[in-house]
Amino acid sequence: MAKGKYQEWLEPEGLLKIEGWARDGLTDEQIADNIGISRSTLNSWKDKYSDISDTLKRGKEVVDRQVENALLKRALGYEYTETTREYIPELDEMKTTKKVTKQVVPDTTAQIFWLKNRKPDKWRDKQEYEDRTAIEKLDEILKGLHDNAAKQKTE
Repeated sequence: MAKGKYQEWLEPEGLLKIEGWARDGLTDEQIADNIGISRSTLNSWKDKYSDISDTLKRGKEVVDRQVENALLKRALGYEYTETTREYIPELDEMKTTKKVTKQVVPDTTAQIFWLKNRKPDKWRDKQEYEDRTAIEKLDEILKGLHDNAAKQKTE
């Protein structure tokens, strides 16, 4: 009896390939293409076979964490050591001639992106304002005048 195409991808070797592609940053569309199936088939496999779904999540999580860490590093700024090496002909080798600690200033774009996504209630761009038409404003004024007139009649 012939094995279904999905079965070879449920084997450890197949799952390892899928995880690697996800970790390398491939989209589900690209992974499906590598497998030789459509994206809708891959989505169906993810629903039917938890091994495939879990493998994709695990692979993507690694890359997501790396990107989060890199974004946070850019947002906060960091130091690094720049090493200069020069060839010394008398010794016929490369020697370190200088080490300099450099600062990378915090990146405001990374800070904005981080805050808008992590604390949207406080940092989103959405501006709330009252959008009243001129007619609504006039209605409110007329109602106020009408209420005042009625109040004066009763007094």
